[in-house]
Amino acid sequence: MSYDLVIRGGSIADGSGEPLFDGDVAVADGKIVAVGAVSGKGKEEIDAKGLLVTPGFVDIHTHYDGQATWEERLVPSSWHGVTTTAFGNCGVGFAPVRPSDRQSLIELMEGVEEIPGSALHAGLKWDWESFPDYLDALDRRRHDMDLCAQLPHAALRVFVMGERALRLEDATADDIAAMRKLACEAMQAGGFGFTTSRSLNHMSANGDPTPTLRAREDELTGIAMGLKDAGSGVMQLIGEFTPDDRAEEIAMLHRIMRASGRPLSVIITQRHRDPDGWRDMLAGLEAANAEGLEMRAQVAPRSIGSMYGLSLSQHAFYLHPSYKEIADKPLAEKVAIMRDPAFRAKLLAEKPVHRSQRLVERTTNFDFTFALGDPPDYEPPEERSIRNLAAQAGRDPMEFVYDLLLENDGKNFLFSPNTNYAGYNLDASGEMIRHPLTCLGLSDGGAHVGHISDSGYPTFLLTHWGRDRKSGRIELPWLVRWMTSATAETVGLYDRGRIAPGYRADLNVIDFARLGQSYPYLTYDLPENGKRFMQKGEGYVATFLGGVATYRDGEPTDALPGKLVRGPQAAPPAATAAVPAAANA
Repeated sequence: MSYDLVIRGGSIADGSGEPLFDGDVAVADGKIVAVGAVSGKGKEEIDAKGLLVTPGFVDIHTHYDGQATWEERLVPSSWHGVTTTAFGNCGVGFAPVRPSDRQSLIELMEGVEEIPGSALHAGLKWDWESFPDYLDALDRRRHDMDLCAQLPHAALRVFVMGERALRLEDATADDIAAMRKLACEAMQAGGFGFTTSRSLNHMSANGDPTPTLRAREDELTGIAMGLKDAGSGVMQLIGEFTPDDRAEEIAMLHRIMRASGRPLSVIITQRHRDPDGWRDMLAGLEAANAEGLEMRAQVAPRSIGSMYGLSLSQHAFYLHPSYKEIADKPLAEKVAIMRDPAFRAKLLAEKPVHRSQRLVERTTNFDFTFALGDPPDYEPPEERSIRNLAAQAGRDPMEFVYDLLLENDGKNFLFSPNTNYAGYNLDASGEMIRHPLTCLGLSDGGAHVGHISDSGYPTFLLTHWGRDRKSGRIELPWLVRWMTSATAETVGLYDRGRIAPGYRADLNVIDFARLGQSYPYLTYDLPENGKRFMQKGEGYVATFLGGVATYRDGEPTDALPGKLVRGPQAAPPAATAAVPAAANA
């Protein structure tokens, strides 16, 4: 027999969580047709001896809602082996939308996901109004990965309620009925689900809370019933889940799932002020599934960490009045000004000015701020915190940080783990990764372009947890499953995420010994020269989408086979969707 592609002799992690095995993978017409000892020849053959072969990674928590409408290559995610992405997360996005509300949605995306408003204004063509129209706009382009779009609650709410949504007013019965109808239409057109946010951290560029913050249960249930009407779609929610409201919030989610029969994924992190709350959340998932309700968690493989620096959007001084006056100057000019003793004294004497005390406290939390290091260290010990280093030097932490930011001509980056780091380690993340009801989430590809660089989560997951961590490493097959079949199944993509006959030929060939990622850096390639964080993956020998090579040795090919995927996809007829019981540490 002849094939389009044969990958020979690789160490295969097939996405099931079962042990690695050596073998060949044969591809024809975009599908995997044989795995094991393949005797036929391929039009292209890759010698994968000594290399790792995995399914393409499925990243279900990104924010490429705008970028996908103006750009073919969804970097940096596609540099890290991602072949399918789902966006529209956290309740923010750009459809449905009336022309009069475009500005509000841009301000919300800018504030919640830190995508420059100027870039969005220049890049978005707005050749849509309804959510089905938006899907059609996405369908008119080809990309380096497949796209799955979700219906964002904020856009839906503003479309139906207008200014009342922005004022956080309760939805009326008529409002809810309208949202239910639109949610049904969105799923019937090919949407993958509905997303919402109840997070106090989610604010517009003007500091206003997200319109979905106080949405009542009847509103959420009504929208979920729209998914039920369509017979498809997964709900996704991010919330506060504080000790005071966690039990009731979980109970509410159970009630919504019982009423609608739709599955749900929830964001779970370890909060530093509530270090064991995530265990209650996992218990809530277990209870739901024991009852027959399909509820999973999206989990980050490390801390969701902010990057601080003078070339970035945030650091300890960015809210100080004197710094705001020089914030937009070129880095070299900014550094020269900050080295002036008079300016230094003036800036250090000032207090930050912002409506959100939470934000002020976060950027000056020196107990959890560290020098990033090169190569980046995402699990630094407590003794290397800025607070401890300043104390050892007998200096005030603000003065210490001031000088640290000026080192290396102002190019230093600081790293501040905001979640999953209460014990100054990633042990909580490790426990969450091992749980059978969790999958990879929160990479936020395309978002937080000025102070977070987490798009490389797939690479970090494999290297840190599967290879480099001194203790508590996790079996490689589980890690691969966690961001292939587990993520795919969470959103209803049963046709990918596995290396087995009949599945899509989305594949990565990886030099595991060489796998890593670069130091984060800034580019100015968004519309209107908007800046964004980038971090390249290293060690990816080849990435295939539907059997077509999209990247070789980290460089793009000319092929753009990626397209919009409309709605859930069925598994191959002979496939099984068995999930292992737990990861083996």
